[in-house]
Amino acid sequence: MPAPARSIAGVSDSGGHIHLVLPDPVERAACFRLLARGANRVVRSFASADAWLEAQDGARGGILLLRWRQPGPTSGAALLDRIAGRGDLIAFVAAERLSFDEARAILRAGARDLLPAPLDPRLVRRTVEAALDEWRERERAAARHREAAARLAALTPRERDILEAVAAGLGNKAIARRFDLSPRTVEVHRASMMRRAGAASVAELLRLHFTVEQEGARGGNPVHFGAGATGGAAPRL
Repeated sequence: MPAPARSIAGVSDSGGHIHLVLPDPVERAACFRLLARGANRVVRSFASADAWLEAQDGARGGILLLRWRQPGPTSGAALLDRIAGRGDLIAFVAAERLSFDEARAILRAGARDLLPAPLDPRLVRRTVEAALDEWRERERAAARHREAAARLAALTPRERDILEAVAAGLGNKAIARRFDLSPRTVEVHRASMMRRAGAASVAELLRLHFTVEQEGARGGNPVHFGAGATGGAAPRL
């Protein structure tokens, strides 16, 4: 059996990868060439979902563009199921014609958008570049969250309670009453919190707290129907 088609191009491995899982060789080559041209990025292309999974390129986050109809055992639906819940991948699905139930299932499975097929490489490039900008910002936010969470993990349970109270706007006396402590003990805890978290000020400590709180409250990927942000038309239903 011949090896599954696979192409790789790129000069930088520091950003998100672009994964093309497109069975048609002409379409795959056209999208690959335009995405890889004149840009500091890694583009990987595969002829099937099975080839992508076998190459274990799914370990790399970034942008995934797949055809809904896939050859081989792993369908487009199965591939979306395999990557469900991965916050480091933004998926787009290309299809020529979909039923309403199929379109709904694709979007509910976590795909960011539906792209019309046959694919226009120029639309693909605009869509992918916009998604990459979002992916990079998401990764920076995730890094800030990890750093903040790691620093706050050093706090004791009592210190976390006091930090929550400080974040709610309570002063030392009010915190002391809430936890049946002396104001002096609250001051000692606050100094210890700053030392443990490596914060130079209460403002920095609160910034760490709000970073963890805000990032933790964010939901999943927003969904955009029909490539509206890029000017494309949705697949026909």
